[in-house]
Amino acid sequence: MARPTDTHTKSGPAPLSDSIIKAAEAPAKGKRFLFDAHRDAPKGFGLRIMASGSKAFVLRYLVDGKDRITTIGAYPTWSLKAARERAKELRHQVDDGTDPLQAERDRKTAEAAAAIEAEREQRIREQFTLRALCGAYVGHLKASGKASHRDAASAFKVHLLDVPTLAHLADMPARDIGPEHIALIVRRVMELGKARTAGVLRSYLNAAFTAARKAPYDTRLPAALIPFAVTSNPVEVIAAIPVKAGTRALSADELRAYIGALGNDLADTALRLALFAGGQRMAQLLRCTVRDFDPQAETLLLLDGKGRRREPRAHLLPLAPMAAGIVKALAEAAPEGAATLFASRGGTLHPDTLSKRVVAISAELGGEPFDMRAIRRTVETQMAALAISKDLRAHLLSHGLTGVQATHYDKHDYIKEKRAALVQWESHLTRLIDGTSANVVPFAREA
Repeated sequence: MARPTDTHTKSGPAPLSDSIIKAAEAPAKGKRFLFDAHRDAPKGFGLRIMASGSKAFVLRYLVDGKDRITTIGAYPTWSLKAARERAKELRHQVDDGTDPLQAERDRKTAEAAAAIEAEREQRIREQFTLRALCGAYVGHLKASGKASHRDAASAFKVHLLDVPTLAHLADMPARDIGPEHIALIVRRVMELGKARTAGVLRSYLNAAFTAARKAPYDTRLPAALIPFAVTSNPVEVIAAIPVKAGTRALSADELRAYIGALGNDLADTALRLALFAGGQRMAQLLRCTVRDFDPQAETLLLLDGKGRRREPRAHLLPLAPMAAGIVKALAEAAPEGAATLFASRGGTLHPDTLSKRVVAISAELGGEPFDMRAIRRTVETQMAALAISKDLRAHLLSHGLTGVQATHYDKHDYIKEKRAALVQWESHLTRLIDGTSANVVPFAREA
């Protein structure tokens, strides 16, 4: 460090002035210092002159016996008077035990950290919104092979993301969403008279927030959910909406009329197959590929991914003759490279399309309305009347087969039993169509 020097006259040290500062010459190299002898100047206040000619006010002080020089500001940007006042403030800091140089470094570090945090906060507000969380959760379901990703995407889109009055909530940071916001979203659907849909929407929102909250600690969840910074689940305090158990089942005459209303296009063929194959879930049936059908064994492999399963459960159906014939025709007609049995040159079928078709048939037939769930309920009800056991019906309709026995011990495939039941079911439907079957009266399921 260059040796500090003092301004002086013949009678002793002199105070700094603008004229002295302007006249001060730069050193040939390095730097030189002129320290102020003004009565209002604090100890160590002076001017630093660089070889380049630049001049700046500084304060020289000692900290733990070490010489320190901190820059106040450049001259003439800083006036002499203002620099003296700032030097006094810095000298007070030194006298109080604070190193101004270190304090300035700490301030800049804090400002840089604050700027980074502000940028992160802005990114969260702009990128990690409720809208983005819905999308990320749907992506997680899809990557996990869950067919429910379509239903989740539809529920979010129709009842939240595309609702103009809810746009302000969809674009809020997900972490800022509170129970009051969730209540507003779900209540809107309830007030439309769609209790079941409201319950489904609440369930998907609950799952999305639960996944985001657990993501930092659960390696099975995608890292993409971590930046949402969700620390609590606002859906938990919103009461679950109980779904009223459906009771609508078609009579034998109604089922006969339903079958008669089915045409031969791809959609109606899918509905006919679902019925003759034992009331299968349409979403699972539509995912079947040509490779899932074994023409020699006449079996069709469905994948049941509903519920909380990490991996879909294989649901193997030994088809009776009529159902097998439908699948063989579909396999033969499927375009080369078709993704599913139900692919056509116009695209693929969606469960919603078939659900609307069933409702349309119901309207055409008149009487008490029914939907696709009622068809499935009808199958089980009439199978029960045919004395097909409850356990076997559970295997045929792929109900939730849980519990210790089903999960760990019972590994029998029930192929023979299921084939016999489906042959019996097809015979019943054939007699029903021909009008030779006695009416099967719907009754409550076994307890």
